[in-house]
Amino acid sequence: MSGGHGAPGGRRKKHEEHEEHVNHERWLVSYADFMTVLMALFIVLFAMSQVDAQKFQQLRKSLASGFSSADSVSVLDGSQGVLDDSAYLDSPAQDALNADLVTADAMNGMQASNPTYVPTDQGSQGASGASLEGADAADVAAAQAEASHLEEVKAAISGALSQSGLQDKVRFTITDRGLVMGLVADDVFFAAASADLTAAAMTVLDSSAPVLRGLSEQISVEGHANTLPVSGRYATNWELSTDRATQVLRRFVEHDAVPGGRIQAVGFGDTRPLVAGDTPEALEANRRVDIVVLSSAPDQVRALVPTIANASNGH
Repeated sequence: MSGGHGAPGGRRKKHEEHEEHVNHERWLVSYADFMTVLMALFIVLFAMSQVDAQKFQQLRKSLASGFSSADSVSVLDGSQGVLDDSAYLDSPAQDALNADLVTADAMNGMQASNPTYVPTDQGSQGASGASLEGADAADVAAAQAEASHLEEVKAAISGALSQSGLQDKVRFTITDRGLVMGLVADDVFFAAASADLTAAAMTVLDSSAPVLRGLSEQISVEGHANTLPVSGRYATNWELSTDRATQVLRRFVEHDAVPGGRIQAVGFGDTRPLVAGDTPEALEANRRVDIVVLSSAPDQVRALVPTIANASNGH
C-alpha cells in the first residue's frame, strides 16, 4: 500500500527563518533626546537673563519691610548680637570708621588747626551719606525718623555731660552705622600706652550710661591706638586698643548696669587713625575709644541717615 508514503509534493514545508532587519536609524532617538535637553537649557538661560530689575528691587524692599518690624529681626539685614560683625560689613557704606567719628564742624576745626588732618576715603562715605535723589519715599521717611531718634540720643547724652562740664570733651557724629560718640581729648581719657580709665573718663561713662542703658540698640565699644610702639604689658597696639575697649565695656556693665547682652568690645589697633601722621596732635587724637549706638534700620534706610542729619544741622 502506498497510503503511508505521501507524494513528494504533499510533504509539509519547513518554516523558513528570516534574518532580523537591522534598524540603522536608532541614533535618531538619542539625537532627538539630546536636542530636547539642549533646547530646554537655552530656554532656562534665556529666562534667567530676563530679570526685571525694578520688580526685583520692589520684591527686595517688600521682604525687607516685612521682616524689619520693631518686634522682629530682619532676615535680609542679619541680627546684631554681641559677636555680630554685620555692623562693619555688608552695607552700602559700612566700612566707614575713622572720619565717622567727627562732625563736619569738628572736622573743619581740626583741619584748620592741624594741616596733617587727612580723613580717608574709607570714612568719608559713611559720614556724608547717600544722596536722597531717586530714593524711595518710604525709605526717606524711615531715615528721617531714625535721624531724629539719634539726634535725641545725642542731645540726651550731651545734656548729661554738660552737668559735669565735659560736653566739649566728646565728639558726636551721625553716620550710616548710627550715633558715634568719640572719646578723643588729649590725656583726658587714657594716658599714653595705657588702658587705665582716668577720673574724667569714668565721669563721662557714668554720665552717659543712663541714656545708653535705656536704649534698645546694640552698642559697640571700639578701641584705637596711635602708631607709637608699645612696651611693657602689651605686645602690640592690638592688645592695647582691645584692652581700652574692654575697660570701657566693663565700666558700663559692672558699674553702670548696662546690659551685657547689648554691648561688645572691639580693638582696631592703629589701623583706623582719625588724624594722619605722627605729629603730637595726631598721636593724641588717635589714642581714643569710640562708643557707637548701632542703628537697627535696614541698610537702604541707614545709608540715607547721615545726609538727612547733616541737612537738619545746616551742613
